[in-house]
Amino acid sequence: MNTTKALYRDTEHARIAGVCAGVANYFGIERWLVRILFVTGFFLLAGPFMLVAYIACWFILDKQPLNQPRAASGFVFQQSGKGWRNRSGEQSSQKVEVKTKVWQAGEPPRQAFHDISKRFSDAEHRLRKMEKYVTSKEYQLNREISRL
Repeated sequence: MNTTKALYRDTEHARIAGVCAGVANYFGIERWLVRILFVTGFFLLAGPFMLVAYIACWFILDKQPLNQPRAASGFVFQQSGKGWRNRSGEQSSQKVEVKTKVWQAGEPPRQAFHDISKRFSDAEHRLRKMEKYVTSKEYQLNREISRL
């Protein structure tokens, strides 16, 4: 397993060019915090240097590939195996990232708990529908017909 991570521009969550979003993904912190630090550095420290550095990163950094996952911070809960399937049947590997500190990227624990409990209730609902079908006379009839 390759554990090296690279710095990319995150154009999906970009405001201008995705440099701040990419830096936030790389270090596993919130995007708004990186943007505030950049603006503060621009006004208080060295405005022209920050502007040149941002433009240089804009041209130097590659866009984040579509299959490149975000850097995980805090605790990550993910179903092992094949991943979650959404209602349309396509496979998705959704992760729930729980932040342990305010500046870390991810969801607050309460929101993560609600997301995970919703996933489990959806899975239970699908399981009940499947059990209802398997124990029905329709299933037995289809099974007998397929044996012929």
